[in-house]
Amino acid sequence: MGSNFYFPYGPDANNPVGSKPTAWSVDTKEGHESASSMRIDVPKDTDPLGNYAGAILRIDGEGRDLSGYDALTFWAKGSQTGTIGEIGFGEDFGDNKYIATIRNVDLSTNWVKYIIPIPDPSKLINERGMLRYAVAGINGLGFTFWIDDLKFEKLGNIGQPQPAMANGKDLEEGNFVGNSFNLSGYGLTQTFNLSSGLNQTIIAAPMYFDFESSDIEVVRVSETGIVSIVGPGTAKITAAIAGVKAKGSLTISASGAFPLAPAPQESASNVISVFSDTYTNVPVDFHNGYWQPYQTTLGGETIIDGQNILNYTNFNFVGTQLTEAIDITAMTHYSVDLLMLELPTDLLNIDLLITLRSADGSFQQNRIGSNYQLDSRAPIVYPASSLVANEWQSLKIPIRPTSETGLNKAAINIIIIENIKSSQIKTFYMDNMYFYK
Repeated sequence: MGSNFYFPYGPDANNPVGSKPTAWSVDTKEGHESASSMRIDVPKDTDPLGNYAGAILRIDGEGRDLSGYDALTFWAKGSQTGTIGEIGFGEDFGDNKYIATIRNVDLSTNWVKYIIPIPDPSKLINERGMLRYAVAGINGLGFTFWIDDLKFEKLGNIGQPQPAMANGKDLEEGNFVGNSFNLSGYGLTQTFNLSSGLNQTIIAAPMYFDFESSDIEVVRVSETGIVSIVGPGTAKITAAIAGVKAKGSLTISASGAFPLAPAPQESASNVISVFSDTYTNVPVDFHNGYWQPYQTTLGGETIIDGQNILNYTNFNFVGTQLTEAIDITAMTHYSVDLLMLELPTDLLNIDLLITLRSADGSFQQNRIGSNYQLDSRAPIVYPASSLVANEWQSLKIPIRPTSETGLNKAAINIIIIENIKSSQIKTFYMDNMYFYK
């Protein structure tokens, strides 16, 4: 693989501390029917050098032709039972076209062989990403696991491929001409039946799929999975891998031009902006995360008619995490523009909770919508009766005194929005997210 092959992950969206760079080593006392193996010492979550172990193993130079193989296999064991959060291949810190990953791999204290089928081997004619993994500690504490006999194989007994998009469901969504988004967030998987009789599901990159639009004058899909809404009408997106039709689809009903949010009027000198084309934004790690993997929310940043917008579908909760905590001590309000294309028939089924959270865990909560079961810790700042479908609503939320909420205003790092009390909001748009005085 060359002398420069191991690349630990740095700080990322879900782990701002990053992977411990010294987690990986070669163990000359432990191996599967061999004298050595790869040893990964997963750190405890308070380790100042990194709160998890994760890296890629990459070929130095030209890639390998893997089209003659059907799986990546390896043997592994743990110092105790544990779980590898993610493991797979195809990541090279370059184009990352053919990433394939399995999640939540259970480790035994005995050596066990694991199989990661290749979604479509014919695609891998110049692959550099040989392995990727990410592992967190157990209940905050570290542990050790070993990997040995890591190799691509032609097993010949992997069968019954079943690709899926939209997690195998037939989704229907509204959209607007000029919008674009990536299908990577729409449940792209490939499931195989192994010789053991068990099924193995791989999370597959869009490049493994061949996408098709029923009407390219409405919706077009690139080979990288970018969906572009080019005209009004309805079009159904389907997919296949190596000629096998994927279960599930996405039907887009596209209307005319998107009603862009009005430009905010506050002076830039009085604003700390998180997401707005009007102001300079502070650095953000992500706009769709925080409670992973429990969230179902899809989407995030998109561009409509040249304007950056946040669009969320299949919504339950979502968070925006700032790269560095900000001081809003001098700010008086949090502002965000919200657009709902449809409102529930019963307005009592709108109940959103917006939480401003600091790095030390303190927070201020604010409710939008319902007017029942009032909670003094989360007062309603915008009633459901004021919401109008297909119109942007500018929500101006007061920053309350610390003595009332406990919020540490000097270190805000996460903004969360979530459905509560069986709220029925599933799709909405957000723009112009900022603090101001």
